[in-house]
Order: sequence, then C-alpha cells, then structure tokens
Amino acid sequence: MRIAVPAALVLFAGSLACQPSTETTPVELGKRAYVANCIACHGMDPAVDGTLGPAVAGSSLALVEARVMRAEYPPGYAPKRDSHLMPAQPFLKSEVPNLAAYLASLAPK
Repeated sequence: MRIAVPAALVLFAGSLACQPSTETTPVELGKRAYVANCIACHGMDPAVDGTLGPAVAGSSLALVEARVMRAEYPPGYAPKRDSHLMPAQPFLKSEVPNLAAYLASLAPK
C-alpha cells in the first residue's frame, strides 16, 4: 500500500500538467481567439507573415478594431499589403480588446 499512495500522487500531479491553461488574462484570451480565428491566414506565429495575411504582432487596438470590425484601416495607417482579402468579422467584436492585447504583447521590445 505504501507504493500505491506515492504512485497515485505522481499520476495526479502529472495529469495536472497536461490540463489546458485556465488563465483568463486579456493576453491569454486574445491568444485563444487568434488561434481559433486568425491562423488560417496569418499563420500560427503572429510575428511571421502568413500564407495570405501579413505578420500582425505588435498591432495596435485601433488597427485590430478597424480591420476586424470593418475591414478598413485606421486613418493614416499604411497597410503592409494592399490585397483587401480580409473580410470584416463582426462576430469577434467582444474579442477585439483581447486580440489587441495578445498582439501588442508580441511587439518587439
């Protein structure tokens, strides 16, 4: 019986390490939204150009809001690509601040 208790503790501790993150910071929520909605075009790494969309790491809230909500650019912004492929995605309205927090967290320092 002495062996069973430590083995059970090891198995329990190991199972905790495999659990998905339960963190709910804006950055973590934004990362989840990015993975669920953006990687198809912008790629898994927001700092690298994707197959259709440019690198978006470091994007401002104004840029994320304009692109996601209206498929526009904020006033005075010069786009990296002039393709106009990205459609508006208003269903992501509640995620815009989180997406912006995640992308801003990836800005080069």
